[in-house]
Amino acid sequence: METFRNPILAGFYPDPSICRVREDYYMVTSTFEYFPGVPIFHSKDLVHWRQIGHVLDRPSQLNLDGIPASRGIYAPTLRYHEGVFYMITTLTERVPGGRENFFVTATDPAGPWSDPYWLDDAPGIDPSLFFDDDGKVYYTGNRVPPSGQQYLKHMEIWLQELDLETKQLVGPKLSLWDGALKQAHAQEAPHLYKVGGYYYLLIAEGGTGFTHAVTIARSESLTGPYEVCKRNPILTHRHLGKQHGITNVGHADLVRTQTGEWWMVCLASRPYGGYYRNMGRETFLVSVDWEDDWPLVNPGKGIIEWEMPKPNLPEARWPALPACDHFDAPALEHRWNFIRTPRGEFCSLSERPGYLRLRLKSESISEVGNPSFVGRRQQDISYAVRTKLEFAPGTIKERAGLVLLQNHNFQYRLECGLDDESQREVRLVSRIAGEEMVLARRSIDTSQLYLRVEAIGQSLRFDYAAEAEQWQHLAEDIDGTILSTDTAGGFTGAYIGLFASSNGESGVNHADFDYFEYIGL
Repeated sequence: METFRNPILAGFYPDPSICRVREDYYMVTSTFEYFPGVPIFHSKDLVHWRQIGHVLDRPSQLNLDGIPASRGIYAPTLRYHEGVFYMITTLTERVPGGRENFFVTATDPAGPWSDPYWLDDAPGIDPSLFFDDDGKVYYTGNRVPPSGQQYLKHMEIWLQELDLETKQLVGPKLSLWDGALKQAHAQEAPHLYKVGGYYYLLIAEGGTGFTHAVTIARSESLTGPYEVCKRNPILTHRHLGKQHGITNVGHADLVRTQTGEWWMVCLASRPYGGYYRNMGRETFLVSVDWEDDWPLVNPGKGIIEWEMPKPNLPEARWPALPACDHFDAPALEHRWNFIRTPRGEFCSLSERPGYLRLRLKSESISEVGNPSFVGRRQQDISYAVRTKLEFAPGTIKERAGLVLLQNHNFQYRLECGLDDESQREVRLVSRIAGEEMVLARRSIDTSQLYLRVEAIGQSLRFDYAAEAEQWQHLAEDIDGTILSTDTAGGFTGAYIGLFASSNGESGVNHADFDYFEYIGL
């Protein structure tokens, strides 16, 4: 029996949503404050995925200015109907406390996608779309029940028709269901499906942490009443304990293959070194059967496993992405992201061909802004990263280098700058709960510097070199748990990236990076 390994998308790829178009599968995930927003992936076999772009890749589509960490784009849903792809999602805190829902469309999933159609009077988060057999389209989301909350974070799932001509919700708002689990908060992530003679409403409950769960209800009528599945939750790992290798399973979506099989994608995490989830919430795949007209997840076991039988689909692998980016392409690979919507021309691959040039911005990596930063997700428990930097700091506030980033208040920076006597140095800086400390520093007399980080679980080692492979030790056994959401809070996974900043000063300096290599160990 052929098998596959979970997760199918490693690293910070939460809240997956999937759809099938004939023999092709497409999937999107959340991105929060990172830009471009909503990566979109393509697969032929549900196991091997290739990123084909981002849904929200233009500033006109996504304004993240001032968005706090772990806010921004929540829980997209991807659907296809009559030649058109629809992606619907929530943008949180474009204004303080605000939550706005919108959708975009495309005829090619690789883009271009339309500018947003903002929905009036659409409360809550985690919107989804359902296309019924009669041609009508319905919106589902969560909200505070009109009668009020019976307990903390009590929510309900509601439904309203969507007029695709006016791009607005029409008709009455209907309450569908407030979940299966008694006083399990945060009923969210609703998806509707029609299978046989029933409408099925799949949701998440218990919050997106350790108590996360997937539950389901069904009805012969779209508007209810909905019958609760007595097997609920149909998927959770909370009963397995925090020492289990796969935790906080939930936020699922279903897809039926062209061969008639059913599969579920969902989020989960891989804690390590204790209950620390540095990589955030990742995307996993699990099989689904049907019994007594209810979905049965991984029959006989009921959990997600590291290794599982493959879908009954022809294997379709994509070419492996290179471990080292030499910055020779005219545009950054899809793996790279900015923090918030990029403002100003601070990133160039053409000013010095074969190098990534970052112009120093006054904004720093340790504030809520749009710093001069490009980064990619941590995807492995143990990994090695290296880069070559050419940088001549002109003032004591100018610095550039490599950053391990959870958010603006929790990070490690391996950076080049000037010391108090305006001499060049390389230093390791920790930032924990907003407080910075220099953990190690060495004087250097070169503008060319090689930087390396190796992570073995939660133990981090930092090295530097003035010449290739002539590594010198800077610090070791540094605590990696500050890069987890369990220490830092929030919903995002760790990033590893390159940055350059003048820390409040204006200037014209730049830093050049020759390559960036990431290897999972």
